[in-house]
Amino acid sequence: MKPSVFDSDNFLRQASTRPGVYKMYDAEEEILYVGKAKDIKKRVTSYFRASGLDSKTMLLVSKISSIETTITNTETEALILEQTLIKEEKPPFNILMRDDKSYPFIFLSSKDKFPRLAIHRGSKKKQGRYFGPFPGAGSVRESLNLLEKVFHVRQCEDSYFRNRSRACLQYQIKRCSGPCVGLVSEEDYADDVRHSVMFLEGKSNEIANELKDKMQKLSEIKKFEKAARVRDQIRDLRVVQERQYVSGEKGDVDVIAMYRDAGIVSIQVIFIRDGLVLGNKNYYPKFVIENTAAGILYAFIAQFYIQEQGLHTIPREIIVSDTPDELAGLEAALEHCAQHKVDIKHRVRQHRQKWLQLALTNAKHGLMSKLNSKQSMETRFSALHEAVKSNKLPTRMECFDISHSAGEATVASCVVFDQNGPLKSDYRRFNIENITPGDDYAAMEQALKRRYTRLKKGEARLPDILLVDGGKGQLTQAEKVLETLNIEDVLLIGIAKGISRKAGQETLYFGGTRKELVLEAESPALHLLQHIRDEAHRFAVTAHRQRRGKKRTESFLDSIPGIGSKKRKELINHFGGQQEIKRASIEDLEKVPGISQALAETLYDIIHN
Repeated sequence: MKPSVFDSDNFLRQASTRPGVYKMYDAEEEILYVGKAKDIKKRVTSYFRASGLDSKTMLLVSKISSIETTITNTETEALILEQTLIKEEKPPFNILMRDDKSYPFIFLSSKDKFPRLAIHRGSKKKQGRYFGPFPGAGSVRESLNLLEKVFHVRQCEDSYFRNRSRACLQYQIKRCSGPCVGLVSEEDYADDVRHSVMFLEGKSNEIANELKDKMQKLSEIKKFEKAARVRDQIRDLRVVQERQYVSGEKGDVDVIAMYRDAGIVSIQVIFIRDGLVLGNKNYYPKFVIENTAAGILYAFIAQFYIQEQGLHTIPREIIVSDTPDELAGLEAALEHCAQHKVDIKHRVRQHRQKWLQLALTNAKHGLMSKLNSKQSMETRFSALHEAVKSNKLPTRMECFDISHSAGEATVASCVVFDQNGPLKSDYRRFNIENITPGDDYAAMEQALKRRYTRLKKGEARLPDILLVDGGKGQLTQAEKVLETLNIEDVLLIGIAKGISRKAGQETLYFGGTRKELVLEAESPALHLLQHIRDEAHRFAVTAHRQRRGKKRTESFLDSIPGIGSKKRKELINHFGGQQEIKRASIEDLEKVPGISQALAETLYDIIHN
């Protein structure tokens, strides 16, 4: 097998462990294979193991240049999407490895007194109702097995049904109601058939409500055996009932979600037709002039549906993650092109909210994969090398940020990037102590001194670039620390937001020279600096919130020698709260079980001094 040009190790580090679909492409961006997985990361990993691959899989792996993934809510949704994509794209390795038979349906006969459910392929010549298509025979058999268990509608061949003289094994194991030998009335059987149809139409909740009413009525007239059967139906229905967000309702909908990070925009479009997800695509606008989410979405939707009219069908409903600019005008333009009403909605509920959340998840995942891809990182490091005119190509960067709430629970973060992206094993955070609350300069100095003292002792290698989130003041603190520790050959850069505080307008300040530099908004070098700056901010805020939450749940009793969890509990139970403890006298404290006179005096002195 030829070595793959695909960097599988880097891809798998970022891969999701959720259900979804993966699409494999060659160097010409032609699709090779579409697959679905319960766990995307685990499934894709199996293609790149050292041994045990068959010849077809080895050939496939040798051609892979890139892999795209789509996250779904359930494995069932992934299966439906996989089969839709296979039918549309006809990937060569899917055709080689799968049969290309027509999609299967579930057939319900209508001419029989006791209708039958069965799997069906081919032309629909028989008289009855057809439900589907289903993505594969496995999903049809699963549905039929469920219907058989819950509603007991027969699935046997007509010839077998007509020649029975006693009930078969299916009746004995409670998978059929025995219509062949008259063990169920036509009326009751018709109810089971009707409920089966409702289930196939996605009306599970309506069935459950109807069955509950029926069980209540049967109990009231003391038909307890029939009521018990209905109870079992409700139980089985609840156990297997699974809300499918991609097939909750009929209708054509496009879901458009946007996610931004490190100066890059990812827009995910999910196409839903007749209530089913038929496909999705990620877009990465290269030159984004509009800085607001509303402006970006307006520009994208206008180009997607109007400038490229004919390439994309305009549905009656478009769900968006943010309300675009000039909403009324945009809807009017889309209606003119589509010749039907178009609603663009932002605030949605229930299954539509799930669709939107799914699109947001995919947009974020796509952007993270793009940001952290090895090729992208190498390009950005090279662009940064050129932009800052450093002596050597940087391969390791560190960035610091400070987070606190009005000076409370101050935390500093240190994040590390190399040419593969975030190096999370080298991340560090520092709880800042003994400074004036809110003094960010002192906090930065303490964090840098603690970090680089350890680096000088060999904890890790020194970075090529040290980035601090802030302007000249923060840069000065970093210069002092490195000078005190005699650390050289580290390029110091401060990154400060511009006057508008918008991404893409940052100013860079260089240590020593105080030279200022403003990079173009679409510069890969700026995207790298924004990425590591935003990651440092995220890490600092997360650490601060954890520390603040822990501090606010601590008791002043925790710091008093001689008072453990048992005595603290006795004090709280005796006085009813910390304020009452603080108001208590020494004599009152002595009355608490386990509190001696000496400990009561110590506690009283600490509280009042």
